[in-house]
Amino acid sequence: MRSRPLAKAVRAFTLIELLVVMAIISILMGLLLSAVQQVRGAAARMKCSNNLRQLALALHQYHGDYQVFPPGQRSYSNADKMRYSGWALSILPYLEQVALYERSKAEYRATPSPFGPPAHAGLSTPVGMFACPSDSRAPGPQTTKKTNEVAALTCYLGVSGRDFSTRDGVLYQDSRVRFGDITDGTSNTLMLGERPASADLQFGWWYAGVGQLGTGSGDLILGVREQNLQPIMAGSPCGPGAYPFSPGAFKDPCAMFHFWSPHPGGAQFAFADGSVRFLHYSADPVMPALASRAGGEVASVPE
Repeated sequence: MRSRPLAKAVRAFTLIELLVVMAIISILMGLLLSAVQQVRGAAARMKCSNNLRQLALALHQYHGDYQVFPPGQRSYSNADKMRYSGWALSILPYLEQVALYERSKAEYRATPSPFGPPAHAGLSTPVGMFACPSDSRAPGPQTTKKTNEVAALTCYLGVSGRDFSTRDGVLYQDSRVRFGDITDGTSNTLMLGERPASADLQFGWWYAGVGQLGTGSGDLILGVREQNLQPIMAGSPCGPGAYPFSPGAFKDPCAMFHFWSPHPGGAQFAFADGSVRFLHYSADPVMPALASRAGGEVASVPE
């Protein structure tokens, strides 16, 4: 009888070889994930830049119609009788939000206080152009952690100048700045900048931005050396200021006092000429000069 031929031996992976393959796959997956995150971050930054550009264009269109920029924030006694509203509400018609603008005006006529009763609808109505994609809190209305109010947020604030009291920027409380008032040059003067809402969501409202002590500071407008006007308790992590342009974090309670963004390395700003530029945190020394409209300082935008 013929003997059956022997089957060829099948070589299997050893445990060490299997571990090496798994390690290589893990490294490749890590590199791929990092690349995807970088692409998403770049896309979010570009979208954020486009938002700022549209907001700056809307401010220019408002100026074209009224020969003046809107108030950064309207005080309680402002003649417009639209308490605590500001630049964000004024430019709604130029952002294809005419219905919301007209409703807000009607509600102000009926109820001068935006907080009611009844509360104005705009208080809790998000506007997509005010939301940076890198801030997951911004697209929808949020409930504040202290007062349980429902508010819609903005990631972009008007630059009021050095701080709330100096009124040397383009958008400050009850401001009425014209292009002719920006003698430092529109390409060298900040108008809007990135700053996500505060950690407790009490600051950073696009509608009815009361701000610190009614000044609008921290809600609709902010200075580049802003002061902390909140009661400073023993053990509070936030000092009185002034606060520089520096990195922040969503959970940092002190980040509300200065411009920052979720983008690595700096934040984006819209200048008075309508251009949008990314400024690195290393630009902090020239921020006061860039924030003033007529200070006569010699300052260039760092590349």
